[in-house]
Amino acid sequence: MRQILNKIYSISGWTAAFFIVAICLTVMAQVFLNLLDRLSSLITGEAIGLTIPSYAEFTGFFLTGASFLALAYTLRDGSHIRVSLVLQHLPPKVRHIVEIWCLGVAAAMAVYFAIYTGFQVHEAYKYNDLSPGMIAIPIWIPMFPMLAGLAILALALIDELICVITGGEPSYEGKGENLLEQDHADLHAE
Repeated sequence: MRQILNKIYSISGWTAAFFIVAICLTVMAQVFLNLLDRLSSLITGEAIGLTIPSYAEFTGFFLTGASFLALAYTLRDGSHIRVSLVLQHLPPKVRHIVEIWCLGVAAAMAVYFAIYTGFQVHEAYKYNDLSPGMIAIPIWIPMFPMLAGLAILALALIDELICVITGGEPSYEGKGENLLEQDHADLHAE
């Protein structure tokens, strides 16, 4: 089960990285088209008008996907910014209870937001809501990575909660292997 969960978190992280690359490529393509347009303006006196329609909207969609899909991976990897100033000064038993409470509240919030976002995605699909840009696409498509990211984050938080309740060390403490090292080890084991 652990390998399946780690694979889900890794796929989520790699998908987030894909969206970051998509942002980079889209912006670089638009900058190149702007450069060609500027050169055309200097040479012929008229701009061609080269542009990627709705490129700003697409990069916004990619950013949303990258942000939400990276949440579970960064949590498990211990890369989230956490305020542990109070926790580190608590006695171990009290710290354990507070850690369980924090993970429980975070998991409940993530589940709530995943369910609410699921309703929004379903509603956007049901009513065929379209994006307002030059290229109108069904809005549920860019909303889906947000839903997937929230659902995987909820899964990761519940996973951490169960781990802490059963007396294990949370992965975000950074005392174990990180997910990339585990992926690398899994690849070599196959």
